[in-house]
Amino acid sequence: MLPSNEVLDQGLIVSVQAPPGSPMRDPDVIAAMADTSLRNGAVGVRLESPEHIGAVRRRCPDALIIGLWKCTFPDSSVYITPGWREIQTVWSAGADVIAIDATARPRPERQELEDLIQRARVELRAPLMADVDSVENGLRAASLGCDWVGTTLFGYTEETSGQQPPGLSLLPDLRHQLKTSVRLICEGGISSPDAARSALKAGADNVVVGTAITGVDLQVAAYCRGMAG
Repeated sequence: MLPSNEVLDQGLIVSVQAPPGSPMRDPDVIAAMADTSLRNGAVGVRLESPEHIGAVRRRCPDALIIGLWKCTFPDSSVYITPGWREIQTVWSAGADVIAIDATARPRPERQELEDLIQRARVELRAPLMADVDSVENGLRAASLGCDWVGTTLFGYTEETSGQQPPGLSLLPDLRHQLKTSVRLICEGGISSPDAARSALKAGADNVVVGTAITGVDLQVAAYCRGMAG
């Protein structure tokens, strides 16, 4: 059972992730950062990998968890919960919402987005968040049955590689054309409270912030580069 719109609306969701090889990827560290985020006002957390989802679920049993699993395949550039195995595993680990790549790119092993959404809805009854890169793909994902639509992949796909996140430009059209029952999320490139407020004013129901809050590796490296320049 997801929290009510009254609880979620205009709220911050913190993406608690760490890159491969980082000491921050320890499940206990991820769980502690998630717990800290929730205690300080976040309405939910976004987590990568079944191990991290499980660790946060055990420590924070009532948390709203948007879960995903980054897996790479040689025949596709899609890596955010790309197939049925990953969808099932994220759900079994304890996610409340499953985030999936919902762009138009070919998926691994020729799996089709429409089929995956249908199976998740019928077999798992799982709410889905569509990570998209365009208005067109966001509308398509919602029409196929995704409950949430996020601008997560704007600037990160082949078609949008020349664009710089956050995808604020997508929000007004998406909010105007999506049903009010579909939750619109701005994710990617939000680096300040002012930017988060701009996303809400542009039509987002929620904002996801990751690197600017929990990205210790990238933040420290950026400071070091900047100080050396």
